[in-house]
Parts: sequence; structure tokens; C-alpha cells
Amino acid sequence: MGGMGEAEIKRTLGIDSFRNVSKDKILKFAAMMPDLDTEVAIKIIEQFPVFKEFAAGALNTLERTHSATLIANMHSQDAFHEDLRETREIFKAQLTDDMPSEDRRDINEKLIELAQMSYKKDSENKKSLSENLKTVGVVVGVVAGSVLAALGGKAVIDSLSDSDS
Repeated sequence: MGGMGEAEIKRTLGIDSFRNVSKDKILKFAAMMPDLDTEVAIKIIEQFPVFKEFAAGALNTLERTHSATLIANMHSQDAFHEDLRETREIFKAQLTDDMPSEDRRDINEKLIELAQMSYKKDSENKKSLSENLKTVGVVVGVVAGSVLAALGGKAVIDSLSDSDS
């Protein structure tokens, strides 16, 4: 693909102009960028009035979605832990000094179960947040990498190859 010119890229994308292209065509072009000649890719991006806006918009949408997910997760966690606190208080109120030891042991076992549930929920939440963050990182990396590849990433790699010769 490195030898493709603007006209051939337009044919490949099925467009007449780079001015008003759909998001799916922009994504297809972004996927092609690492294999294009740097100067050609830069010339084409300069013709995409919406390319930079598209990339920024995609990252903004991702940020808003991620923030909303984190907020919803926080509310869910808070509600879960509040329910556990209330249940613990109910069990604690049932503990009395004159209570038979078997009943006391049953309530203590329930309190231990609640503590284990809280620990398990917290661990699951941290794992989920970590996976979510990794996914966000990959998406940001792909968008940023596509832009960098078109704007000179290949030029840097080419210059390193030239200096090795």
C-alpha cells in the first residue's frame, strides 16, 4: 500500500473527495495509514476537515462514557456497602449478653459472611475497573497511534532505519 497515491486511496475508500466523508470511511482510512507513505497520508489528512475533530470527538465520547461508567459503578458500590452496613447493624443489635452461645455463634458467623461478601465485592470491583481502564487505554492508543502514524510516526521509524545504514 505504501505506493498508493491519493486517487487510488479515494478509489479504495469509494469516495470522490476527502472533504465530506463518513465516520466509517475515516476509520477505514485510519486503518490504512500505517501502510501509507507519510507525505501522502499527511496531504490526505490536511484535506479531511473533520479528521482531527473526529479523533477528538471519539476521545471525548470515550471519556464521557468512561466517567459515566465510573459514577454508576460508584453508586452501585455505595448502595451495596450501605446494605451490608444496615444488615450488620441489625445483627449487632440482636447480640445480647444473655443470648444462648449457639445463637451468638450464628450471628457472629453471619457477620463474618458479610465481611467476606464485602471483601469479595471490593475485589471484583477492582478487577472490573482495571479491565475497563485497560480497554480505555487500548482504544486511546489506537486512535492516538493512527494519528501519530499519519503525522510522522513512519517518518521517525524511517529516519531511524536510515541512520542504521
